[in-house]
Order: sequence, then structure tokens, then C-alpha cells
Amino acid sequence: MSDLARLHDPIVAIATAPGRGAVGIVRASGRDLRPLIDALIGAPLKPRHAHYGPLRAADGSAIDHGLALHFPAPHSYTGEDVLELQAHGGPVVLQLLLARCLEAGASIGLRVAEPGEFTQRAFLNDKLDLAQAEAVADLIDASTEAAARSASRSLGGAFSHEVDALAERIVRLRMLVEATLDFPEEEIDFLEKADARGQLSAIASAVQRVLGQARQGALLREGLRVVLAGQPNVGKSSLLNALAGAELAIVTPIAGTTRDRVSETIQIQGVPLHITDTAGLRDDAAASDEVERIGMARSWESIASADAVVFLHDLTRLDEPAYQAADAQISERLRQVDPARLLQVYNKADRTDGSARDGLLLSAKTGAGLDALRQALLERAGWQAAPEGVFIARTRHVQALRRCAEHLALATEHAAQADAQLDLFAEELRLAHQALQQITGRFSADDLLGEIFSRFCIGK
Repeated sequence: MSDLARLHDPIVAIATAPGRGAVGIVRASGRDLRPLIDALIGAPLKPRHAHYGPLRAADGSAIDHGLALHFPAPHSYTGEDVLELQAHGGPVVLQLLLARCLEAGASIGLRVAEPGEFTQRAFLNDKLDLAQAEAVADLIDASTEAAARSASRSLGGAFSHEVDALAERIVRLRMLVEATLDFPEEEIDFLEKADARGQLSAIASAVQRVLGQARQGALLREGLRVVLAGQPNVGKSSLLNALAGAELAIVTPIAGTTRDRVSETIQIQGVPLHITDTAGLRDDAAASDEVERIGMARSWESIASADAVVFLHDLTRLDEPAYQAADAQISERLRQVDPARLLQVYNKADRTDGSARDGLLLSAKTGAGLDALRQALLERAGWQAAPEGVFIARTRHVQALRRCAEHLALATEHAAQADAQLDLFAEELRLAHQALQQITGRFSADDLLGEIFSRFCIGK
């Protein structure tokens, strides 16, 4: 059976999380669910009203007593007929209900839903655009209050409205440009009379504004990967514990206590920070054993993929020649790291006067300087205090907006030439418009849709 044909199958799934709970939901969606309603309820259901009663097995006995709600098409989440059965949240009860639905729905081809298939149908039936559909998963996965609020705004259409408004402005300009292509002798006059350059400049500025908001939204969703790096026993584990507010990593005076990566996610101003404490860095020849060498290799792997690297120094050992040499070796290797991602931090300020040092001073033991470090990490990420208008966004949204901005920049170059060629101008506007449409799904490859919805949970 082709994937296209499967999209018309009626589907069913347990829509609540695995495990025990007070209430569990089994949800079905399809073009006509009357056979399912007749088999489990035994009577018609008034649309969008909760009906309490027995949810029946094949022999007429009650599997459970609960609520049944029928949402006829098109006034439902998926745009199809939807039936929700709300029962007690025991896993056995829900599995029995699911099995009964599949049995009763065999005549209409009812099958178990794939991950994200309910929301995929909502998208395909124009109940949600692609950005809103993604916001459903982002709201479920939100790790901070700010991320949840931003995902809710995107689900409500805030991001989509911004993108649609930009697309509409580009379309209006495209119409003017393409209509003028049939009158080549009027091309230059057109650019002046219609203020095409002015319109284009205003659109480009608006795209940059939305791009800035999308970057903030992507940061709220994905967080910042921070790696704590430095020599053994400089206080990386103590700093991780101080930032997390919990004893996550073992701390001892013995160098090399941390043999592998230890990670924790915290939040600063609603932004998730995925912090990794790595094994102490030193020359391979100085490593005590193979385990330590493997730990250091993993440390460098984490550093290479980090959004921000905190290079931690020990203020109490800065005058030791061996320590200085080892720090110099690490610094040389860290030259491969983008300076914008590297943060020099000096620890153990409570034990010495390090006021003259070029970098952040702190004490993981007392907590002095931690607020300055938190702020510096947010600045490294490009975070600004979250205004109420921030919407959740994904990396693909940011990339699409960047492509749109690039095409608008090329369009500006064509428009600025003395012998402006409107066909090239029009083509760049078309590509900019297409990039925006990829955000909301009005122009999207099938494989992209499959990748997005496969990451949803089953039942959603």
C-alpha cells in the first residue's frame, strides 16, 4: 500500500503517556467512525459533548466506564471524524480499549497510528500549517517555562502570521516586477515610480527583524551547549555543581577524578543550558592510564561541537611552571575554536587576589562571580531579554529566513545596477518567497514532512 493511500486509513492510538495515571485517552481519527461508535458505545453521540457510560467489549460487557467524545469532520483536531475515549489510566485498560477499537474497526481498515500521524493529518487538512504543527511537539518537549510560552505563541499562529505577512509583501512586489517584464522600455521607470528599491529595503529589514526573533526562539527550544574545559583539578566539577545547585559530579582534591563527561541541563532566564563537565586536559604522555586518555579524547570531541567553551584556570597555580606549560598547550589546541565561543574563566578567587587577570573571576566554592558567568554565557549565545513576542523556532526556520535574506540581498544588487535586469530581480524575489513558504509548509519536500512528523510521539 502506498504512503498516499495510508493517509486515508482510519487510525487509532493511545494518546496519553505510558504508565499508570488517573485518566487515559484512546483517540481515533478517520472519515467515518460510526462503526466504531456503534460497537463501543452502542448509541449515537452528540457532537462535542461528553457522554459517560460503559465502553463495551465484543460480548457487550464493560471494559471500563468512562467518557466518549465525538468530533465530526471538519470541526476536529485532524479535520476528520475524531473519537476520544477517556477511561481510567491503567495500561491494561488502555490496551484493552485499543485492541477493542482495532477489532471493531477492522471493517473500515482501522490501524494503529504512526508517530505524529494525527498532527500530520491536521497539517494536510489545513487545520495547522507546518510551523504550528512543529509547535505542538515543541510545547510537549518544552524544558523551561519561557520555551513553553513561546511554543504556545507559535501554536497560536504568531510565527506563521509574521512569515505570511512577509510572504505577502514579497508577492506584491513580485507581481509588480513580473507585470513590468512585458514592457522592457518601462523597466527603469518602474523601479522609480513604484519605489521598488524602497519596498525591497523595507522587506529586507522586516526579514532581519523576524530572523532575530527566530534565533531567540531557536535558542529557547534547543538551548546552548556549554563545555567546561581545563586541566585536572581546576574546579570544573565544582563549577558544574555550583551552576546546577546540586552535587552532580564527584569532587575531590585528586587530579583526574572526572574520567568521563558529566552533563546537566539548567536554565538561565528561561534559556536551557546543556552543560558538560569534561575530563581534565593534559598531555597524553602524562595520563595515568588508557581510561584517562579515552576521557580526554571525549573531552576534545565535546569541545569541538560546543556552542560555548569555558576554559577554566586555577588562580592558585598560575605561577607554577608546569601548570603554565600545560595551559599553553591547551591554549594552542583551542586556537581551532572560534574566539566568539571561547570564554576565559579564573576559578578559586576566594583563595587569591586575581583582580588583574584578563577574564572572568569566580569562586565555585563561594558562588562569587557565578552571575557574571551566567550573563556571559547568554551573551555568547546572542540572547536578549525575552520579550513577550518571542515565538518558538527551529534551526530549519532560521536557515530558511537566512536564505530569504540572502536572496533579497541579491535582488537589491540587481536593482541597484544602472541597467537593472528585472528578470534576475524577479527570480531572486521568487526564491526568497519560496524560502519563506518552506517554513509554513506551503512549499515543502515530502521527505522533510516525513522527517518532521516521525519525531512526534504516538497519539499526537
